[in-house]
Amino acid sequence: MRLSTVILPIHRWSEGQKIWRRAEELGFHAAYTYDHLSWRSFRDEPWFGSIPTLTAAATATERLRLGTLVTSPNFRHPVTLAKELITLDDVSGGRVTLGIGAGGVGFDATALGQEAWSPKERADRFGEFLPLLDELLREDATTREGTYYSAVEARNIPGCAQEPRLPFYVAATGPRGLKLAAEYGQGWVTYGDPRGPADVPVEQAPEVIAKQIEKLTAACEAQGRDVATLEKVLLQGSTAEQPLASLDAFVDWAGTYQELGITELVIHWPVPDSVFENDLDVFERIATEGLAQLR
Repeated sequence: MRLSTVILPIHRWSEGQKIWRRAEELGFHAAYTYDHLSWRSFRDEPWFGSIPTLTAAATATERLRLGTLVTSPNFRHPVTLAKELITLDDVSGGRVTLGIGAGGVGFDATALGQEAWSPKERADRFGEFLPLLDELLREDATTREGTYYSAVEARNIPGCAQEPRLPFYVAATGPRGLKLAAEYGQGWVTYGDPRGPADVPVEQAPEVIAKQIEKLTAACEAQGRDVATLEKVLLQGSTAEQPLASLDAFVDWAGTYQELGITELVIHWPVPDSVFENDLDVFERIATEGLAQLR
């Protein structure tokens, strides 16, 4: 099992770079950031772009993997996103993972002036977006006509530093998204029950993940793929569980999900006076000692 972190893009780089460097020093496998234009309670506070932030982080670190959790079609197009990702993968020396999903109904959904898409339209769009992005990142030139997304002789030379392209971690819980994860993903991402923490008692949270993994397994079998070939990533912070309260709480939590088959845990870097407020000393102790206690 690996341990990674999410660093929100809320800091001016003079301060933010210290956090990304510290994440590497603490030994995290990866550091991700949210790919939003703004997000929930942070909407009227500082919030920077994910790709420029990750590019800066790539120059400030040497070993740490970097990525998004998660990118979506809400305000992106595969052609322009592919160009940015190829550049980021080059700058980082091949350390980028793209977390990607269908998106939701938050602020990003209407920031470009469009009406928020229905769940069906989000699924339809994602079903075009992901295969096109896959082709763009693999091929020197791409032409494809779609209902929502097209490319006409789009050039992406020299391609990704990672071959045949940088890995996709697909966030999905529904049947169409899980099928895409099985077909295109190198990993799968969940944050728990999509209904939210208020609707799922703490003691039932692992059962939710177990059922999702069962569905992922079935989706992989339908694609003729072994589910063991996908990383299974759990993003902490969207359930009522409190694994960052103490080292012991983390070890209990991590052990539960390790037994279910989760291969990577992602915990939020503490942010004072927010939903991600946690003791930084405890957090750093979890980072350096937590997984060792599972062995």
